[in-house]
Amino acid sequence: MKIYRGFEEVKEIKNPVVTTGSFDGVHIGHKTILNRLKMLAHKHDGESVLITFDPHPRKVLYPETAGKELKLINSQEEKLELLRKAGLDNLIIVTFTKEFSRTTSEEFVREYLYGILHAKVVVVGFNHHFGFKQEGDYKQLWGWRNKYNFEAEEIPEQEVQHETVSSTKIRKAVREGYIQRANAYLDHYYLIIGIPEQYSSNILQDFMIIPVTEECKLLPSPGIYAVSIASGNHTSKGMVLITSEDQVTQEVLVNIFENQETSTGKKTEVLFHKKIHGSVGLTDAKIHAKLEAAKEEITDLIY
Repeated sequence: MKIYRGFEEVKEIKNPVVTTGSFDGVHIGHKTILNRLKMLAHKHDGESVLITFDPHPRKVLYPETAGKELKLINSQEEKLELLRKAGLDNLIIVTFTKEFSRTTSEEFVREYLYGILHAKVVVVGFNHHFGFKQEGDYKQLWGWRNKYNFEAEEIPEQEVQHETVSSTKIRKAVREGYIQRANAYLDHYYLIIGIPEQYSSNILQDFMIIPVTEECKLLPSPGIYAVSIASGNHTSKGMVLITSEDQVTQEVLVNIFENQETSTGKKTEVLFHKKIHGSVGLTDAKIHAKLEAAKEEITDLIY
């Protein structure tokens, strides 16, 4: 996957099949769009392109509330990894500013999709809006297809077990600790990517700490979770302990059952499978018994 930091870095992309959006979570709905991009790119002997934004538009437009209210399923690094695994050819990360936010929908199409990319096909998800004050939509794209020489296509709303999928529903499931439900919506495991550090604690001697670099990263509700940990060529079962304090400091505690020493200081993926136990405080008198019981249960799980 080629990554461009702004349109000014873009070199020639052959017959671009383009979509745009934040793609937070890279969930099953996003993957449906990405798969359609790949199919159309193959049809037109072209390449798939996603235009996304950093920082998140809400951080720029509503800075006074974004820090408290905005919660993201993925950090930027996590999103890049998921998009790479999804098989995207080109990612254009546009620096979102207040000035850029005033770009009208037609200006966006004329200046970028047509003027720079020469898009062959523009694909958008169900009910997608873009441009100044979210004025642009699929109807506009369809109306401009001849003027700007591209095809336009809208992807229908996606469902999982007869439920419509949205980033909002996934955030709610993660926030409430319903990890298996969130994973079904995502079509992959909810994950945290970080670098484990030694954790100095008389209470939790077998745990490491993973700082979460994205300040708006959404953490699951406090509790004990069954996870798998991938670092380099090593994969191990493990458990994550999230306390109410972690929700404030944006860090998680992880116990890697095998090869823990190989993960220290290295980029590590923590994949969440299931919530094992509800909230456990560090001052809980029965914390060791609860952690030991959770470890036994996780060890017996097949995953």
